Amino acid sequence: MLVNLSYGLPTMVLCLLFQVMLLIYTFRYYLDHQDWMKRSSVWPHFLLISIVMLLLVIGNLGQIAIWSMLFIYLGEFKAFNVAFYHSAVNFASLGYGDIVMSEKYRLLGALEAVNGVLMIGVSTAALMGPFKDSFKTTLSR
Repeated sequence: MLVNLSYGLPTMVLCLLFQVMLLIYTFRYYLDHQDWMKRSSVWPHFLLISIVMLLLVIGNLGQIAIWSMLFIYLGEFKAFNVAFYHSAVNFASLGYGDIVMSEKYRLLGALEAVNGVLMIGVSTAALMGPFKDSFKTTLSR
């Protein structure tokens, strides 16, 4: 268990740092393009929210890749695509079970699921700001 925690917790911290950096970039991008919200058409709103959402999804995919690289480093998987698929299933907390890790590192899957639930929640919360601004602007017209 301690071995899993010694690999899993630093990986979670690395993912958090990656998420924070991407959130800062995303917020800056959103603030730099706020003039799009002043346009009368709904399409600039839609485009800006879509870009923000895409950036947040890229952040989640990046974290999945970080976990994948850990699994490859530990020798759990040889191919990146298999490690990425397994990691995505864990991160999204789907838990298909079609690909499982060895007993030695199985706890890492649960740690990744906790990380994924938290980071997807952070992404959802970050997306609500632009949604709220867009709806408020649209409804006030």
